[in-house]
Amino acid sequence: MKKQLQVEAIQHGTVIDHIPAGQGIKILKFFHLADDNKRITVGLNLPSGNRPNKDLIKIEDTTFSEEQANQLALFAPNATVNLINEFDVVKKFQVALPEQITRVFACPNSNCISHNEPVDSRFHVRSNDGDTKLKCHYCEKSYSTNLFSELD
Repeated sequence: MKKQLQVEAIQHGTVIDHIPAGQGIKILKFFHLADDNKRITVGLNLPSGNRPNKDLIKIEDTTFSEEQANQLALFAPNATVNLINEFDVVKKFQVALPEQITRVFACPNSNCISHNEPVDSRFHVRSNDGDTKLKCHYCEKSYSTNLFSELD
């Protein structure tokens, strides 16, 4: 007998698939996906064929732009985003690291001007051999993305 996972389909919304196991909750938290009272289905440590286990997030009545989805690449560089309309995938794309990220993270440098001035946080994204760093636009200090996943 073949095992089959069953996760309820959504009529309209976004499905984020191929999230590395353990990153789904971080993505929900850091991108405030659960703040809008939308129905969300989260699968953690799901089997993924011959690959390592994965997480999955389905968000009803929310459509991600490619720019929004690409911010997920900081935590899930191989994720795919599926836009759903009337239960069908109408667009599917792989995430890619953006050149910059705004209004997502606060600068860890407590002396950064972004903490005391009415400006949006802004980081330039640089990746070298899988090591991704964010450089603050204002104080020009660089930080590993691992630091942001540990902050709250």
